[in-house]
Amino acid sequence: MSAYGALTAASYRASVRDRTTVFFTFAFPLIFLVVFGLIFRGKTVEASGRGYIDYIAPGVLSWGVGNAAVFGVAFTLMQWRRDDLLRLVRMTPTPLTSVLASRYVIALVVGAVQAALFIGVALLPPFGLRLDATWPLALPVLVCGITAFLAIGMVIGSRADTPEAVAAVANCVMVPMAFLSGSFYPLDAMPSWLRSVSNVLPLGYLNDGVAKAVTGRADLASTAVACGGLAVFALVFGVLALKTFRWSNES
Repeated sequence: MSAYGALTAASYRASVRDRTTVFFTFAFPLIFLVVFGLIFRGKTVEASGRGYIDYIAPGVLSWGVGNAAVFGVAFTLMQWRRDDLLRLVRMTPTPLTSVLASRYVIALVVGAVQAALFIGVALLPPFGLRLDATWPLALPVLVCGITAFLAIGMVIGSRADTPEAVAAVANCVMVPMAFLSGSFYPLDAMPSWLRSVSNVLPLGYLNDGVAKAVTGRADLASTAVACGGLAVFALVFGVLALKTFRWSNES
């Protein structure tokens, strides 16, 4: 087995070993869907006439996928470094790219399962999400979003040395971003200045791209803008992750 295959298998086993973590990785966004879906059930956004769920569901999904990517890779890198697994890997011919690529594959798989499960639940009658024909345009946006948030998680996991530090930093990044990017409330109903803030946040591009695809407002141009913005964040934080990566806590 190649080094990449072995690391991917190890990442998979590490991801599924803790069943509590696996459960809440998928259940946590669904909890928000249920709460907001029931609160705004039957209500519509005046500007578009569509139900709130058509905006909230893509926003919560985007936040959930980004959250899983950040926390998943951050905790893994911190744990592997603390247990000296990365130091042992460094002593082999395995390149850093194989270590990071193995986590990327796991993040994509988790994101795909999250999205399928979340949309399946949101389509149920109690919530009433409506998918327009443009929904496939959400797929490239989700891939770019997972890539960008994985890079953010790599930076956090490379600098934090304890689970508490990972949780604190990741939450400080993801929770405010969720509110400022419209994950829990439609940006169409927010002040113009807040909509401007979302344009400089990666979650804002992810929310916008997925929401437009789901609500039928997406085209190739808007999808390219969302993917391009996320690609810039992925590049910036990817370079920063490579600069800050540590094989051990002593380095």
